[in-house]
Amino acid sequence: MWHELIKLWKAHNLLEEAWNQSFDMLSICQEMFLHGVQVLREEDGKSISPDVRKKDKQVNKYEREVRRKVLTHLAVGAADVPASLVLVTIIIDIERIGDYIKNIIDLATYHPKKLVAGKYEEELRKVEEATKAAFQRVNRCIQHSDSETALRLMNDHHWINQLCDESIHSLVLGEDPSLSNGTVAAVTLYFRYLKRINSHFRNITTSVVNPFDRIGYRVKEKKEK
Repeated sequence: MWHELIKLWKAHNLLEEAWNQSFDMLSICQEMFLHGVQVLREEDGKSISPDVRKKDKQVNKYEREVRRKVLTHLAVGAADVPASLVLVTIIIDIERIGDYIKNIIDLATYHPKKLVAGKYEEELRKVEEATKAAFQRVNRCIQHSDSETALRLMNDHHWINQLCDESIHSLVLGEDPSLSNGTVAAVTLYFRYLKRINSHFRNITTSVVNPFDRIGYRVKEKKEK
């Protein structure tokens, strides 16, 4: 299905513009995320770029533009409704990724020093690195209709989800007494934000391997005859 949807998007100017803007949104979110990790985890004196707020507004602006273009396209009697619905679904997830990245940047402003996670440092870095890589992997996955990459990303979501949940549970139980209350709160929130970002990545990749009604859900196993 995905190959056919891409053909439809590129066959109509408005949908092609909207399609390209979805990649612009993803690229802006990647820039914001890398900056957010830098100021939260690598700097004591926070130097948050003023451009970050502008980038967040740009992501929101692109989402509105994509919606308008899709609506205009459908209003003139276009028949490719499934392609339009899939595209709108994708940009909603990208916009939500931007919102969680903004939460990370806000967290950096509240935490005066670089965030060090104590006994959770190794787990946190694993999730961070997987999230950084996911931006490129998701981009490649949807641009090239790469179902194998989509399935691997969906599988990765399971261990990320489990690792974040286990770490959050341990933090709430106070299992690392070396961490201050403020740091426990910050690390807990950070794990939560990373988990939600990866959940939205998963939703996007399911559009490559699932029909529209199952976007956001796991791949349905085929029953043996």
